[in-house]
Amino acid sequence: MPKSHKIVEFEASKHDDSQFRSILYSKLRTVLFQISPAAKWNAKLKDAARILKSFSLSIDPSSGAPTIALDVDAAEGFGDHNNLSLDLTDVLVALGEAAKEQRTGVVLLFDEVQFLTQTQLEAVIQAIHKTVQRKLPVAFVGAGLPQIAELAGDAKSYAERLFRFPSIGRLSRPDSGLALVKPASEEGVSIEAEALPLAFELTDGYPYFLQELGYQVWGISNGPSITLEDVKDAQNAYEAKLDSSFFRVRLDRATQLQIAYLRAMAELGPEPQKASDVASLMGRESSQLGQTRAELISMGLLYTPSHGYAAFTVPHFDRFMMRAVPVLDIPPVKKRRRKTA
Repeated sequence: MPKSHKIVEFEASKHDDSQFRSILYSKLRTVLFQISPAAKWNAKLKDAARILKSFSLSIDPSSGAPTIALDVDAAEGFGDHNNLSLDLTDVLVALGEAAKEQRTGVVLLFDEVQFLTQTQLEAVIQAIHKTVQRKLPVAFVGAGLPQIAELAGDAKSYAERLFRFPSIGRLSRPDSGLALVKPASEEGVSIEAEALPLAFELTDGYPYFLQELGYQVWGISNGPSITLEDVKDAQNAYEAKLDSSFFRVRLDRATQLQIAYLRAMAELGPEPQKASDVASLMGRESSQLGQTRAELISMGLLYTPSHGYAAFTVPHFDRFMMRAVPVLDIPPVKKRRRKTA
């Protein structure tokens, strides 16, 4: 059993493959030195270093390649295939073998997995699959929007067998109440039972929303007990804070047509909506809005829980859209210019 674990934290973005290599190289190089300082490297650790150096040689210098190289000769035939899946597999297998010998482990923590390209996701899945087959102490934990299970399955068919995909959603009504009551009680403040139903209604039990509501209520309440009136008084400040930060940063990236599409979805309700129903409300055909819908999915604002349906990726986005865009304003269809002979 590993006596410790080395952590690799990676937040995915829309990196090209060379940037992806560069970031991983820098982080895995750090892990290599965490396992053992270079002066004490044995054969397994030297092999891992040489393969990792080979992995870095495919990085395009214009992509911001790391300037700190490993002081070893690059391996030949490993990590140098110029194929991301093969190269990353070589690196993680070598790193896993070195870690196993040192009785340690490596944990890859990836956030925003949905922003990995299919090539990058394929590479990660294939490399982890190989370390699992060889029983090496390498683990992968990914987090992201609801579509990551589908994306992983599309990248590699065996992903469904290789990983578990737990859904982290909202808290139950009792747990939501406890999330507010317990920290308040630790500060000598009680929350009246009559205040909790409204708190749950406003937040739907989503942890971050509970945290934000609790913060706003705490600033408003004057007594040793938080009341229903305190929660009512905090509602406007709570919604304003979410609107100006959590929600607004997402909407600011959208075009006028994309905003109209989101607003139409919000008018239909918080549930997943059929593409044809959204198009009908906007006075368009589904085919006319297919690209807009696809763009919103690519931006992480929507996901597809089932064929033909789309849903908001964050809770209460429908409520925000109704507040932020009171009237559904649909931009006119742009007429194509006729080609002149």
